[in-house]
Order: sequence, then structure tokens, then C-alpha cells
Amino acid sequence: MKSIAGGPVTKQTVVAWGWANLVANTLIILTGGLVRLTSSGLGCPNWPTCEGTKIAPHSALGWHGAIEFGNRLLTYVLIAIAIGAVVAVWRWPGATKLHRQLVVGIAVGIPFQGVIGGITVLTDLNPWVVSLHLVLSMAIVVACTAFLVVVQDLEANAPRMPALIVRAAYVFLLVAIYLGTIVTGSGPHAGDADAPRNGLNPEHLSKVHAWAIWLFIILTVIAIVQLSQKSRRIGIVVLIVGLAQGSIGYIQYFTDLPVALVAAHLLGAAILLAVTTYWVLATRPEPR
Repeated sequence: MKSIAGGPVTKQTVVAWGWANLVANTLIILTGGLVRLTSSGLGCPNWPTCEGTKIAPHSALGWHGAIEFGNRLLTYVLIAIAIGAVVAVWRWPGATKLHRQLVVGIAVGIPFQGVIGGITVLTDLNPWVVSLHLVLSMAIVVACTAFLVVVQDLEANAPRMPALIVRAAYVFLLVAIYLGTIVTGSGPHAGDADAPRNGLNPEHLSKVHAWAIWLFIILTVIAIVQLSQKSRRIGIVVLIVGLAQGSIGYIQYFTDLPVALVAAHLLGAAILLAVTTYWVLATRPEPR
């Protein structure tokens, strides 16, 4: 990545930092999921230290401690990338107030998200706090995607009705993602053998979650049919990713939630949210 030291930077450099932000914040959703899926959520039983006054785990905590501590260290990588992006935007002559607001929001959101992660440990992996932790990670992915769209001037107008359908589909996707976090809080992958569950019926929740995804898919198809060529191409990508994500969801449900598929489903949710956010911003309703 091009250096940001020593004067103004180019738009390409800012875009590169934007992509670094998006990729890093997407991958930490996967690594955070792996902490839960390997029952390492309390591998470091304290926060902000690992155990007692010790920052790093000792050998008695085993590989669970190493996994949890490794995920914590990744937060510092994200912070470093976010700071690099902020500096790049401030040194870019073409930066606008919106660019600065988005990049600062991302940079502030990462340590705030780390604090929420600490609260999940201090509450012994309370499922509602875990749900909030994942929702905030997804919100940062949305902000990173929005930053890339506005920096590259990819926003565009579209016919009002299909553009509104795209937004309706997006709402159902957001609902589905939130419901997915609640399903997780009722299922078997708690992050630790003694972690509490939310007490809700996972079978019933999974069905409601699936309905939200189906409504998202149906509205996506309707919008694709009505949109112009460029917006339609983006919509087709969204549809392909959505169908793949839905397929993984069904397969994992009927195969008793194997770890690899649950991890793929979690990563797929972040990718689907990113591409759909791009689609929404690239199909603004035409003014009346």
C-alpha cells in the first residue's frame, strides 16, 4: 500500500485504505466466529487483561486462550488500518466532509466494538451482548462499504419504483441478519460449555430467519427485472451471493450445524451485506 507520509495522497491510495478497512473488518467477523465455534469465548476469562493482571494467556489456558487472545490482537491491526485510512483521507485534496465523517466513524467504531467484546467476556458470553457485538461488526462493514462507494463516486440514480424495491429488500436483509444473531444465541455454539443461552426456540427462530431471507430474495429478483443494465448487473451479483448464503444456511441447519459451514455462513453474511449495501447506494431513487 502506498505510503501516506510526506504530503498529499491520491484517490487510488485512499481507495486502497478503504478496501483494507473493509477486508479487515470482514475477516474479524470470521475470526470472532471461530472463537465462538471453538468454545474459546472465555479462553481469556478477564478483560482488558487475559487473566488477573496478565495481558497474554499462559499455558494453562491452552489453545482456547491462544485463540481468544489472537482475536483480541487483531483489533489492534484494525485500529492501525483505520488510523492509516484517516490520515490518508486528511491528506487527500479531494476529501469532502462526508468522506471524513465516514472514515472517522469507522476508526471510532473499532475500539468501541472492542469494548463491547470485553463486555461479552465480563458477562460470561451473555447471548444478547454477543448479538450486539456481531450487529456492531456488521454496522462497521456497512460504513466501510459506504466509504468506498462515495470515495469512488459510484452512487447513481435509478427509476424510483425499482430503487425503492431495492431498499425494501435491504430492510429484510438487515432483519434477517439480526434474526440470525438471535438464532445463534439460542443454538449450540455458545462460545463456552457453560455460556448461557437466550431461552428461545431455535427451530422457530430459524424459520422466521429463513422467511426474511426469502422475502429479500424475492424482492431482489423483482428489482433486477425492472432495473437498467448497470444496476441489474450489481443486483445479479447480490442475488448469486444471497442464494449461495441461503443454501449454506439450509445445509448447515439440516446437517446439525457443522463448524465449517457455520463459519462460512457467518462470513457469507458479511459479504452479502457489503454487496447489498453497495447496490442500495448505487440505485438511489430518482428525484420526483
